[in-house]
Amino acid sequence: MSILRFLLSLVSLLLFLMLVGVPAKNVDVKPQEQRIPTTLEGPFAPSTIKFDPSLRRGSEDLPMDHPRLVKIVPSMFPEQIALAVSSPTSMWVSWVTGDAQVGANLTPLDSSMVRSEVWYGLMETGNYSFFQQGTSTVYSQLYPFKGLMNYTSGIIHHVRLEGLQPGKRYHYRCGDSSLGAMSEEHVFQIPHSNSNSNSDHHHHRIAVIGDLGLTINSSSTIDHLEKNDPSMILFVGDMSYANQYLTTGGKGASCFSCAFSDAPIRETYQPRWDGWGRFMEHLTSRIPMMVVEGNHEIEPQINDITFKSYLARFAVPSQESDSESNFYYSFNVGGVHFIMLGAYVDYNRTSKQYEWLKKDLRKIKRCNTPWLVVSMHAPWYNSYSSHYQEFECMRLEMEQLLYQNGVDIVLSGHVHAYERMNRVYNYKLDPCGPVYITVGDGGNIEKIDVDHADEPGKCPKQSDNQPEFGGVCHMNFSFGPAKGNSFCWDRQPEWSAYRESSFGHGIFEVLNSTHSLWTWHRNQDAYKESNGDQLYIIRQPQLCLPKSQTNCHY
Repeated sequence: MSILRFLLSLVSLLLFLMLVGVPAKNVDVKPQEQRIPTTLEGPFAPSTIKFDPSLRRGSEDLPMDHPRLVKIVPSMFPEQIALAVSSPTSMWVSWVTGDAQVGANLTPLDSSMVRSEVWYGLMETGNYSFFQQGTSTVYSQLYPFKGLMNYTSGIIHHVRLEGLQPGKRYHYRCGDSSLGAMSEEHVFQIPHSNSNSNSDHHHHRIAVIGDLGLTINSSSTIDHLEKNDPSMILFVGDMSYANQYLTTGGKGASCFSCAFSDAPIRETYQPRWDGWGRFMEHLTSRIPMMVVEGNHEIEPQINDITFKSYLARFAVPSQESDSESNFYYSFNVGGVHFIMLGAYVDYNRTSKQYEWLKKDLRKIKRCNTPWLVVSMHAPWYNSYSSHYQEFECMRLEMEQLLYQNGVDIVLSGHVHAYERMNRVYNYKLDPCGPVYITVGDGGNIEKIDVDHADEPGKCPKQSDNQPEFGGVCHMNFSFGPAKGNSFCWDRQPEWSAYRESSFGHGIFEVLNSTHSLWTWHRNQDAYKESNGDQLYIIRQPQLCLPKSQTNCHY
C-alpha cells in the first residue's frame, strides 16, 4: 500500500473511532464490551470455528399439516401476502387466492374470476384513500411421466402501489371487494431510497438470508430474524426446497438423487411453495422481501420449462430498473444501490445480463446512493468443499466490472454455512476489493456444510461441483500464498477471514455514507446475548473511486 493510501486509511480509522467512541486499542474488558473491529484494521488472520456437535447439523422438514404451513382462510380470501420494493415511490403487493390442485388431469383456475385490488391509506386504521388494481396469473408444473402428479397453482396476484411517500406508514387490505373477500389490514413503511443529511434515512436494518427451506432449523432462523426487527429482507436464493420431494409429496430428502435414484426428472412437490408462502407471510405482509433465484428454483418440467414457480410468485422491479428479465434487476433503499445478479442465466460478456449490468452501473449516482451492494445465489469466493470453485466462470466474466465500479459488498448463499472474506480481488488481498459474505445457512433440509477444501482429504475433484448453468472454469493456482497448489489450498486462504458452520442470518445496517455495521446472528445466539460475527464495514471513496464519483460531502 502506498504512503498516501496508508495515510488515508489511518485518517478514516481515527475519524471512525471518534464517531463511535471505540477505544483505539484492545483493553481488558468484559466479553460483551469488546469493541467491534473495522475493515480498516484488516486484512484479518483467517479464523475457523468448527461445527458445534451439540447442535443439529440438520432436521426434517415441517409437515404440510404444521400450523405454520396450513391454509387458514376461506378459498377466495388472500393468503401468502408479500411486499417487494418497486421504486422509491412504489411498492409491489402480491398474494394468492383459490386452491392449488395436485393430480393427473387438472383444469387450471380462471385467473379472471377474482379481482386484484389493494385499498390503502396514510391515516388511521380503516381509512383507505387510495385504490389500485393489478394483474393475476396461474401457473402449472407438468410432467409427462407415468405416476408423477401434476400441479396447478391458485390465482397469484400482483399489484403495484404508486405515488407513495418515503418514510410514511401505509395501512392496506388486498383481495376482491366485490366478493367481500378482503384480507385483514396490514401496515408497511416505504423506505427512503437515497442518502442525504437526514440521518433517519439511514439505519435501515436489512436482514440477509439464504437457503432457508422449511425445517425446524428454518423456523429458528425466522423467529430469530424477526426478533432483530428488520425493515427489509434480502433473500439470496433457495427458498422453499420444494424440489427435495417427489410430486406425490410424502417425505422430503436431504439428498434427492440418493433417495430417489430412479426418478425420471428432478421432481418437485409444489404445495411446499404454498406452505412456504404461509410460513413467511407474518413477515412479508409488512416487510418488503427482495429475492434472487437459486438452483432450487430451477424446477425443470416439460418442454425444458424452468423457474415457473419463481417467475409466477415473485414481483421484482425488473422493468423499473430497465432489465428485460426477472432474474436480474436493481433497486435503491436507504443510501444503498442493490444489484441482484442471476447465476443461472447467461452472464458472459456477450449476454444481455452483462450489458444490462454495465448500463446499470453507469447510472448509479454515488452521492445519492453511496453504498453499492451486489447479491447473487452462488458465491465466487468460498473455501468450503461444497460448491468449491463452482462459479469460477461467472467470477471471471464479471468480477473486474464490479471491482472497477467500486462495489462495497457481495452477498451470496448456496454454501450451507457462513463465511466472510477479507477485501479481495482476483484472489489477492486488495483494500478496494469488495467484502464477500456467504450466508447460505438458513436451515434447509440439506443440512449444514462442515468440510473445508483446505483440510486433508476434503479437496473436491475437479470434476465435482459442476453448476446447473454455465461451464467449468476451475483455476489451478500458481501465484500468491497458494502458489504450488494445483487446485486447493493446504490451509485456510488468506482471503477467508472468518468461517463457521452454523445456521443463522445476517443484518446489514447502514450508519452513514461511509460506515455500516454487519452482524451475523447464529440461531443459538437468540438464547444468549452474543453474535457469531460482527464487523464495521468502512468505505474509502477517496481511495477507491474515480474523482468523478467522490465529489460528495462525505
